[in-house]
Amino acid sequence: MTVHFIGAGPGAADLITVRGMKLLAACPVCLYAGSIVPTEMLEWCGPDTRLVDTAPLSLDDIEAEYLRAHAAGKDVARLHSGDLAMWSAVAEQMRRLDALGIPYSLTPGVPAFAAAAAALGRELTIPAAAQSLVLTRISGRASAMPAGETLAAFGATGATLAIHLAIHSLARVVAELTPHYGADCPVAIVFHASWPDEKIIAGTLADIEGKFAADPVERTAIIFVGRGLSAQNFRDSALYDPDYQRRFRGRDGL
Repeated sequence: MTVHFIGAGPGAADLITVRGMKLLAACPVCLYAGSIVPTEMLEWCGPDTRLVDTAPLSLDDIEAEYLRAHAAGKDVARLHSGDLAMWSAVAEQMRRLDALGIPYSLTPGVPAFAAAAAALGRELTIPAAAQSLVLTRISGRASAMPAGETLAAFGATGATLAIHLAIHSLARVVAELTPHYGADCPVAIVFHASWPDEKIIAGTLADIEGKFAADPVERTAIIFVGRGLSAQNFRDSALYDPDYQRRFRGRDGL
């Protein structure tokens, strides 16, 4: 018996990986985060799959489900939103499975920031303009931020920021980042990227609060901040330059 942690992706049912889809179809038990995983995703499960919504469960309750499946010799598909590498609360579950001697696997998912960038129609790394992306959040009830990981510290680098779980503190985001990026810096709020009710609110640090107040969204949104979001007259990368030699191009002697 194995617990298969699966990144469900950003929301759209068909943005799950092929491996994740196959695991959902094969596992007789599926634990899923019902508060943020769309129910359409469960259509990949088999008709007799035991479905358990973990939204109302504690970590102890989830552990009990793993033990129940382990005793019955039934593989578990543990479905989390987005990708497992970030803010998934998978680490604490794996720690308990290690202590119990229950094997597990991890299948990555499409991260929410990638779906949000696709919704914006933007590449987030622009030649000579933006080459770094910081994935961050602000302190909340579930988890505090380490002392050195502040918006101001990241903003001082000038990198593009993808700020998760912070839409309720938009005023704070604006106040802390304006001194570093300038009031005219582009901002984009992407709500429910890839979901049917996907919404984009675009503006600058100067006006994004007003635009958000006029058309607010809740919870599942990413705030992008960075000059690269509006870059237009940037140079082409060297990757496809005819004079750029690389080992796969087969242009020896140039």
